[in-house]
Amino acid sequence: MARPIVGTILQSLLLLFLIALLSLGGIVWFDYLGVINVKPYLAPIYRLMGLAPQTGVPSPAGGPFISDLDDDRFAKRLEALTVRTSELDKREADLTQAVSQNEQFAKELEERQNSLAEREKTFKNIQEMYDNRNVNIESIVQNLSGMTPQNAVAILLASDDQNVIDILRKTEEMARTGNTSSMVAYWLSLMPPERAAQIQRKMLEKPTAMGMPGG
Repeated sequence: MARPIVGTILQSLLLLFLIALLSLGGIVWFDYLGVINVKPYLAPIYRLMGLAPQTGVPSPAGGPFISDLDDDRFAKRLEALTVRTSELDKREADLTQAVSQNEQFAKELEERQNSLAEREKTFKNIQEMYDNRNVNIESIVQNLSGMTPQNAVAILLASDDQNVIDILRKTEEMARTGNTSSMVAYWLSLMPPERAAQIQRKMLEKPTAMGMPGG
């Protein structure tokens, strides 16, 4: 019975020795990698083995492997943030360009509207001038028609050629509208031949008076 007991004790001691040896080896290895810090206690063993252990302080939260994973995640997040920032910068540049183009378009549109408004104003002023002149010429024609032909011709001869032409045209127009005889031919016959020929030539060269729509 004594031998089996002795054998069991020896086996137990051997297992304990192996466990202690493996534990010591694990401690030395983890300390060498920097996972734990027991260098003050294992310095003699390092010197005997000729090893140079890691001198960095181990990560308190879980060691260098976890730290490397965190660094990778941080690097990827930083890269994604950089890409996102670039996209936002591009969108901002595109938006700025679009705003600039819209402002330029609005400016050109405003200039066109102002130009159109100015043209409409000018046309309106011309139309008002024509309307006023037309009314004045109609009044002159009515007055001349009520005079003797000699007096009417005397007034016409005192006017410039363009006014005489406008009056003669308006006289013919009013005669056609009123279905009456026109005094134009008779008035021209009472004028000096050279002046009458000059007025008739200008009427043929410019069928419509300058600045006045044709009737």
